[in-house]
Order: sequence, then structure tokens, then C-alpha cells
Amino acid sequence: MSVLMERARTVVREVFGHDELRAGQDDIVRAVLNGNDVLGVLPTGGGKSLCYQVPALLFPHMTIVVSPLIALMKDQTERLRARGIAAYAVHGGMTSGDVNAVMSEAGRGGVRLLYVAPERLASATFRRLVRPMPISLLTVDEAHCISEWGHDFRPEYRRLRTIFDEIKRVPVIALTATATGKVQEDILKNLDIPNAVTYKASFNRPNLFYEVRPKRDVNREIT
Repeated sequence: MSVLMERARTVVREVFGHDELRAGQDDIVRAVLNGNDVLGVLPTGGGKSLCYQVPALLFPHMTIVVSPLIALMKDQTERLRARGIAAYAVHGGMTSGDVNAVMSEAGRGGVRLLYVAPERLASATFRRLVRPMPISLLTVDEAHCISEWGHDFRPEYRRLRTIFDEIKRVPVIALTATATGKVQEDILKNLDIPNAVTYKASFNRPNLFYEVRPKRDVNREIT
């Protein structure tokens, strides 16, 4: 395990340009590399993407990332490819020819991270194409979407566990920035990962604070 973590830290430095993993990232990456299912709750800007991207570069096979937003998928894949990482997305905004090209590349083992919308993952055609492919990790980004008790509920997320079982039984990492205790329970239940290692980072931001001041010169203060 220590060897894998040393390799992870090397990837963080040489590929992503960071000096080290943050405390929460380190714990989650360690758990993922150890083969555990993981639920990570980290604040926005807390570096959730590294928690699966770093292991993805160390595992032998492809990592599938379920993401609800096309813009987010495009941003992630563009950033990763700029770093020389074979990352691609499959979503409803693509032509069938583009989708087939990505899936052919994945079938040849040329895709390290494959981002996919939940609706696309639910497609029988997509599942048929991906089923024979070796997969090392399944990632559920914005995992709060699975819970009707949270915001941004997406019914398609409720089907992920069934679809995952049909594709492969490999470790699952679920990540979100917003999850109450009830939402966390819902994520674990609906993904059927009751024994997942759960990590919730502190949402305290020492550089942010509230300040109440008496109102004096309204026109000056609002400009």
C-alpha cells in the first residue's frame, strides 16, 4: 500500500502539478487504492476530482465517471487531455459517429477515464458496448443527485447500482460537496455500498468570514 501511495504522490506532483494531496484527498485516495468502496463529502473547491483521477492513472484498466453535467464533463476531459491523459466523454450532445469513435478507442484500451451521463449509461446499447471492457473503478460524481432528500435529484441516478452490477462489480467511489446525514445514508443505500469508507471534510474556510457593520453611507457602501 505504501508503494501505491508513493506512486500516487508522484502522479500528483508530476501530472497535476501539486506539491501534495490535501488531508481529505490523501485519505480517500488511500482507501480507493486499497480496493474499498468510498463516499467522500468535500466542499466545493476541495479537490474531489483528484480523488478518482489519481487512482485512475494507477489502476490497470479504465475508470468510468458518471457525471450529470455536459459542461462539467467537457471541462474535465479538456483539462485532462491537456495533461496528456486519455480522457473522453459520452453524452447526448454528441453525434453517433463521435460516440462510436470514443467507444472503439475504449474497446482498444486507449481510454483511461470515460465520463458518461447517467442517461447514456442507462442505454442498453451503451451497456452492451462497455460490458466486455475491463474496468477498474466506477465513480459517481455529484452523488447527492441520487437522493430525493437532497437538491438536484436525478431519477436516473437511482438506477446506477443495477447498471453497475450489470457492467462489472468493481469498487465504487461516490463524491459530493453537499450531503446531509440523511442524503449520505441514501447514497450508500441506493449504490448498495453499506460498508463504504466514508470521509467528510471540514467545511470551515479560514479565509472566509461574516461581518456585520452598522449602515452609515449607503450610496458609497454599495458601489
